[in-house]
Amino acid sequence: MDIVLTPGDWLNLFLHFTVLSLLAVGGAITTAPEMHRYLVGQQQWLTDAQFTASIALSQAAPGPNLLFVALLGWSVGLNSAGGAAAGASAWGWGVAGVVIAMTAILIPSSTLTYVVTRWAHRNRERRGVKAFKQGMAPVVIALLMATGWLLSAAHSSPMEHWRLWLLTAMATLIVWKTRVHLLALIVIGGLLGAFGLV
Repeated sequence: MDIVLTPGDWLNLFLHFTVLSLLAVGGAITTAPEMHRYLVGQQQWLTDAQFTASIALSQAAPGPNLLFVALLGWSVGLNSAGGAAAGASAWGWGVAGVVIAMTAILIPSSTLTYVVTRWAHRNRERRGVKAFKQGMAPVVIALLMATGWLLSAAHSSPMEHWRLWLLTAMATLIVWKTRVHLLALIVIGGLLGAFGLV
């Protein structure tokens, strides 16, 4: 994919991810639907496949689930330099995309979390603080469900991709009802995909 990004576009990417950083209740993954709308739908800087692959790779890799933001930034940077076919010369733009995306997603939320956590700890016995903690749980669950729906909907035709939809439903039930480790499910899903079963 070959796109042209102006300095204003890079600034808009930074500002958009800065705002999303402050909305990332429950982690950056909860803002994936909005990132998809912006990067794929509105700006068309990434394809659906690039977006989904970024999330899948980051979830399979060890480390924080925030890695998908770095991969999104990397992909935007590579696309702005002519894509992966442009070779090593495009890597600098990929690194610039990583730095911009990660700085924007980390600094605001980390600063806010530090300040608010210190205040909430000092005031943990207040009724408002307790109510806020209890009220945020359904919000986080709803945001995670929206992210799951977005990733599942990448293959929108249930009749054509019934195996993927079945795998998604089964994985959801297993996570919900058992204590099977998520990495085991990722390995199983990867093997099913490698053998062409899904």
